[in-house]
Amino acid sequence: MRALTELFTTDVGLMSIGGIAFMIGMGVFFVRYFLRHIREDGERAAAAALKR
Repeated sequence: MRALTELFTTDVGLMSIGGIAFMIGMGVFFVRYFLRHIREDGERAAAAALKR
């Protein structure tokens, strides 16, 4: 219980929460970014294959 109190009330704990939230947000952004570009590249490759 003391660990949770320190996590939410001290400067170091709040900075840790911020850092963790930032890293999770970056992970979500990059996964969505990469998946979108993978899909777009696949569509372009399929369209190029149909042109041949």
